[in-house]
Amino acid sequence: MTRLTRADLDALPTYVPGRTVPGAIKLASNEVPYGPLPGVVDAIAQASQNTHRYPDMGVVALREAIADRLGVDHDRVATGCGSVALTEHLTRTVCLPGDEVVHAWRSFEAYPIITATAAATGVRVPNTPTHGHDLQAIAAAIGPRTRLVLICNPNNPTGTALCRAELDGFLAAVPPSVLVVLDEAYREFVTDAEVPDGITDYGDRPNVAVLRTFSKAWGLAGLRVGYLVAHPEVTRATSKVITPFSTSAVAQSAALAALRAETEMGRRVKLVIAERERVTAAVDRLVPGVPASQANFVWLPLGARSADFAASCERSGIIVRAFAGDGVRVTIGTPEENDDFLRVLAGWTGSR
Repeated sequence: MTRLTRADLDALPTYVPGRTVPGAIKLASNEVPYGPLPGVVDAIAQASQNTHRYPDMGVVALREAIADRLGVDHDRVATGCGSVALTEHLTRTVCLPGDEVVHAWRSFEAYPIITATAAATGVRVPNTPTHGHDLQAIAAAIGPRTRLVLICNPNNPTGTALCRAELDGFLAAVPPSVLVVLDEAYREFVTDAEVPDGITDYGDRPNVAVLRTFSKAWGLAGLRVGYLVAHPEVTRATSKVITPFSTSAVAQSAALAALRAETEMGRRVKLVIAERERVTAAVDRLVPGVPASQANFVWLPLGARSADFAASCERSGIIVRAFAGDGVRVTIGTPEENDDFLRVLAGWTGSR
């Protein structure tokens, strides 16, 4: 049979989502455990009555609400089916076949997949020994074919975050012809004042784009809504390649309702942060080298033991996310869920 698909995709890894096992505690997908925000379910129900109609393709009301909340011009905001989809759209907007995309590794596992499907060339730069981005090495990896640099801050899956002074120096060294994408999917969980807000601190730079999402702190992981804030030229070009109608009417209505419940979102984020600090302190006594997290998860650098620990968790009814050979990412759940996880970790480390 004549081959009908691209041969290079054979070597492409498949994105691995956090698994859901009925009856188990799921700490694998960085979801917030407290349910939809007030008003969201009602907004979904009302919007569902018109699902026979196409949504607003321009996502005007939501884009305007986001822009007003952030204090930016409306033409700087684009929306899509989650920030991961917008990363894909940006890559297609910026890169031609053979152009380079530079990113840290380990970082968000979709980056290599997105790069390859755009027929671009990925350049992976190893993280520092403390599991953070090595910005000096990333800057050194930028070459004449580089068109895009992806910076995940805080980084998924390690939770580490770059400080303002580091990013200031890095951005000053990046050529103006290279677009730097700051992926800030976990921005709402940041407590370190030295970690910059990409929109506030770098929004005036034409070659910086910032990604955010409603999937994490805003509790809309199941509806897939993300947004991009960039120079209007970048936003306009990216909007041309966004899949038409990809932000559904239900998703638009839910996101608007979530924005109206920002105070409750902030309260829930504080609960997650308090648990993150408690869990990190407990984990740090059992596993060496655990980095401080600025996200809603913790990273256990277990190396070759990662798969074994994940299997031990699953046998105890807890699903975590193992990255074979590197470590295990554990989402912060409710206090009771976190207690169950810590008991499993204590038993596993005690048996070693």
